[in-house]
Amino acid sequence: MNATAPPPVQTALPARCSTLQRLAAEGATGALLRDTGTLYLTEGRVSHAESASAPGVDVLLVAGGRLPRAVWDEAAGRAGPRRQVGSHLVAEGHLTPGELEICLLTALYDAALFALAPGGGPTRFRRGVGHGIGAVRPVPAAAVEREARRRRRLLDSAWPGPAIDTAPLVRRPGPPGGSVPRRQRALLDLADGRRTPGELSRLLGRPVFHVLLEVRRLAVAGLIDPPRPPPPEPDAPGVPPRDSPVARSFGTDGFTPPDVALLRRVRDALEAL
Repeated sequence: MNATAPPPVQTALPARCSTLQRLAAEGATGALLRDTGTLYLTEGRVSHAESASAPGVDVLLVAGGRLPRAVWDEAAGRAGPRRQVGSHLVAEGHLTPGELEICLLTALYDAALFALAPGGGPTRFRRGVGHGIGAVRPVPAAAVEREARRRRRLLDSAWPGPAIDTAPLVRRPGPPGGSVPRRQRALLDLADGRRTPGELSRLLGRPVFHVLLEVRRLAVAGLIDPPRPPPPEPDAPGVPPRDSPVARSFGTDGFTPPDVALLRRVRDALEAL
């Protein structure tokens, strides 16, 4: 009697697990796309991440001062059809393997903060799609999700609300004789009322998560103007203003649900007559 192969082992998943967790348990390879970013999976582990809200590996290396732009452009042009840019930079001696790995992990976690953000739009998965950075040590999907949640909690604890992430930085006069750390001074020097935190991260070649955290700390210290809430929507024609006595008594739609208990007491009193 021929022996039959045992069935594949399946990992039990929570009923409400994320798409990323399901793909990780499946050992999938491909690109998980959302409106806010992309996660690349290799056999169920995250090997790279990209987001329009976070600087890429090239920006971190070039704007951060580690590589000249010409070196990156040459590597991108000579990396071959699979565009293994990172591997080419290491092979040519422009980066050490450790430097490349640190930069890739920095970019991965930075972009994953947005790719896994709540409200990031519909999720699509394209099997077999890879990235063009090169050989990367992949990270467990659970670790990427856990770190994204930790970073979001840290940002929210420093300054609640995401509006400050995309608002232009408006500098306030600092107190006489006051000093700020150099990492914050660089942001204040570039705060011109037009540049957003994302733009500053690209100018400085710094992870956007670090910039967002420092921007929140600057807002708490009173050194930049926090974004102002949007003005209230105008009242519709025929609707009393929200602060009028009529609106306070009856609501802005002119109707307040009746007090059912009071109506029952009135009915009972009338029936008793």
